[in-house]
Amino acid sequence: MKKQKNKNFDKIALLGLGKDNLELLKIFDKNKAPLDITICDFRDINILPKHKLRNLKVNYQLKEKFNQDLQHFDILFRSPGWPLFCPGIKAAQKKNPEIKISSALNFFMETCPSSNIIGVTGTKGKGTTATLIYNILKNSSNRKYQTFLGGNIGISPLSFLSKIKSQDWIILELSSFQLEDLSFSPKIAVITNLFKEHLQPADPNNPNYHPSFEKYWQAKLNIVGKNNQHLVANEKLKRKIEKYIKNKKVIYFSTTTLPSKLVGNYNKENIAAATAVARLLKIEPEIYQKTISQFKNLNHRLELVAKKNGVCYFDNSFSTTPESTALDLESFSGRIIQIAGGADKGASFEKLAKKIKSKTHLLILLPGPGSEKIKLALNKIKFPKNKIRHASSMAEAVKVAAQEAQAKDTVLLSTGCASFGIFKNYKERGDLFQHYVKNEK
Repeated sequence: MKKQKNKNFDKIALLGLGKDNLELLKIFDKNKAPLDITICDFRDINILPKHKLRNLKVNYQLKEKFNQDLQHFDILFRSPGWPLFCPGIKAAQKKNPEIKISSALNFFMETCPSSNIIGVTGTKGKGTTATLIYNILKNSSNRKYQTFLGGNIGISPLSFLSKIKSQDWIILELSSFQLEDLSFSPKIAVITNLFKEHLQPADPNNPNYHPSFEKYWQAKLNIVGKNNQHLVANEKLKRKIEKYIKNKKVIYFSTTTLPSKLVGNYNKENIAAATAVARLLKIEPEIYQKTISQFKNLNHRLELVAKKNGVCYFDNSFSTTPESTALDLESFSGRIIQIAGGADKGASFEKLAKKIKSKTHLLILLPGPGSEKIKLALNKIKFPKNKIRHASSMAEAVKVAAQEAQAKDTVLLSTGCASFGIFKNYKERGDLFQHYVKNEK
């Protein structure tokens, strides 16, 4: 580890062995530094990701002991799913004021050979926008640099850290949990949108959440302010941004008329954000326009799965909030058969219920407390009870949808709820939807 303020950080705890901390562990092992490393995780050792270390021996603090006596370490590298306000961290800070709280992302930002980093955040759309920016830069005809994509999109930036040169560009999708204790800001920051999210734990394996919407917004704003040169933000956030950010030029975007294969009206805002960045970097218009015209929806993000008997099946398992599901419904005309519901994250479903009443022909609810809240909200506005079905599994939900669908209908998986309780995560939920759709006769 580097020395900071004349202090050696030799006794290290990795709080959660996810993708980022696993890559960090590999770097420590490769550097052959004489470090004392402990992996702290609530999971059993047999469930943890496998790692082969050549130079390091690690200690383990697992299961019921994972959160205990953290004050004995010099530095804690926190996984995004590990709350900053958890009792273990709070107790460690109280008992050892010198302890440093960091993360794999902070390590990357501090050691990255290039300052050409574009960070993209927002409640929704950040993955699509980040990937689109990455493709635009990669396709630039006169580029003399490599481009890298990572972050919350599922690729740890530490996995390509050793390949980066000073002239290269890195595009990172950044979640609020990655940003809340970030000590560095990207050169260009992009904020796609903002609405209530992460105000309760997403699932038992990711217990982090924000105590209030204000705390959530403050975490998002951490993307700017520290050596940040440019902010590109949704025009809808102008009043909120001007309240908190002073003396900084902001490039605002709204929507676009550029042709695209992307499904979903809100993707016009994502395209506008990527276009604003392309213009800022003086990318040739023909390059970014061609890239946008060929770009398709990412996996589980309003992805067209199949067209059978004139029925289109769309998968937006990534939609875990009522607001994003309401936007999905706005993206289609004609009859919609919607699969929704699941785990509850403390969201309000009143507005979504009104949108369902105006747009959804048949609603199929998956098991979970979120489904019950949706049903209650619909009952209040007298949504016909014969337009609600219940399914105990994704297989049953797809079967019911296929039986009820007619030519020109849209079958839409957009739940407005988290996936835990019946699925491992949104990916498994979407994968199962796609599997049963493709095998439906």
